[in-house]
Amino acid sequence: MAKVLLEMKNITKTFPGVKALDNVNFQVEEGEIHALVGENGAGKSTLMNVLSGIYPYGTYEGSIIYNGEECQFQTIRDSEKKGIVIIHQELALVPQMSIGENMFLGNERGSKNAINWNETYKEADKYLKMVGLSESSHVLVKDIGTGKQQLVEIAKALAKNAKLLILDEPTSSLNETDSRALLDLMLEFKKQGMTMIIITHKLNEVVYVADKITVVRDGSTIETMDKHSETIDEDRIIKGMVGREITNRFPKRENVPIGDINMEVDDWTVYHPLYTERKVVNNVSLSVRAGEVVGIYGLMGAGRTELAMSIFGRSYGSEIQGTLKVHGKEMTLKSPREAINAKIAYVTEDRKGNGLVLSNPIRVNNSLANLAGVSNRGIIDKDKEYAVAMDYKEKLKTKTPTVEQNVGNLSGGNQQKVLLAKWMFTDPDILILDEPTRGIDVGAKYEIYCIINDLAASGKSVIMISSELPEIIGMSDRIYIMNEGRFVGEMKASEATQENIMACIIQSGKGE
Repeated sequence: MAKVLLEMKNITKTFPGVKALDNVNFQVEEGEIHALVGENGAGKSTLMNVLSGIYPYGTYEGSIIYNGEECQFQTIRDSEKKGIVIIHQELALVPQMSIGENMFLGNERGSKNAINWNETYKEADKYLKMVGLSESSHVLVKDIGTGKQQLVEIAKALAKNAKLLILDEPTSSLNETDSRALLDLMLEFKKQGMTMIIITHKLNEVVYVADKITVVRDGSTIETMDKHSETIDEDRIIKGMVGREITNRFPKRENVPIGDINMEVDDWTVYHPLYTERKVVNNVSLSVRAGEVVGIYGLMGAGRTELAMSIFGRSYGSEIQGTLKVHGKEMTLKSPREAINAKIAYVTEDRKGNGLVLSNPIRVNNSLANLAGVSNRGIIDKDKEYAVAMDYKEKLKTKTPTVEQNVGNLSGGNQQKVLLAKWMFTDPDILILDEPTRGIDVGAKYEIYCIINDLAASGKSVIMISSELPEIIGMSDRIYIMNEGRFVGEMKASEATQENIMACIIQSGKGE
């Protein structure tokens, strides 16, 4: 029988007005990959923050026993000294610093008076090799992709002599190829004896990589499943997470009439804003009709976000060429404000960085894109702002005790609802949704899908960008496939399969 490396007993953690963890018990054996799953707000990250010392001993009830010893961590440094290292969903790297500098930031090599740079870069290269990253440690972090940055975070954790590695949504920003490579790396580390805890909403990854799965719901542990002694599939996990079976992941849109073309883009070409000789969008044409959901699928770096942002008031790119028509009228939209006035909305993939002001309440965030809608003679009417926010809270079923709650305190799924409400309040005819369900759980996803269907049913045109093939196929009427800045295929969702979508991308790559 394997040795128990970690035991968290009767953990209870309370925030003002909310019991985030209620008598949680969690056990991890040495050398296993243990998945921690649950809906947004279930308490997964809170439990790991307790374990890693982000919430210090004394701010919670219960006990942590690690490697046979009771631990009372006061800071994250205390847990790291024991070999417990957490990698958060938002990567903690400094873009303007080198990989080597980032890896040993706060964990410097050298004496008290001076950093030994030779040792720093030599050690960094050693750990980069361990994670299979062939970049030089002298390269700046800003010059490598997100997938490679995730590997740098893991190398950084190994440099801290990690014995128990906690990965919080490690693949949320990665494409399918990079995600699978990261999961395979975890399996390789497991062979070498490392113990890992993974938090993820991607249930196919849980089934692929985890030995055991603990389900958390409403701050309580529901059950722990062992893949080696019982059959576990995604439906079983979902039932534990949401407390009921979800028989259809994607709600059906019943007999929605598809109307006239609301927006079309022809021969659209966009150049990189800094490297102005490089095309990031290459001669793309698309259209979307009233009542239609159009999906855009492509691997990371295909140019999907760049296309969306360039359409939305040229908020990305240089030397943008091509024609844009809204309701049949050719337009040149030079700013996001002009795009909003033309009834176009863009829901960013980066809700925390670019979409919401986390330190402000829901009420304020809701009206950011349409201040005129809550103002009298240029002065914001807070009562009107409150009424609007309450209306959208009810419409979208946002879980919050009050619209005065800061958005940063909400779960990912509820933050996404606030972001959607912000743009719905502008009353757009065309909504461009960039990764609208990234980093949210299966129950919250279903609610977002229902909102998208309701928007289409009301005659809105929806363009949905997603990295998840099942989502694209399950939600779209029509799908464009994008690769290396070009559209390489278009098909009705009813005719689409994961295999023929990927075949479009692979065949287009061979033709280069």
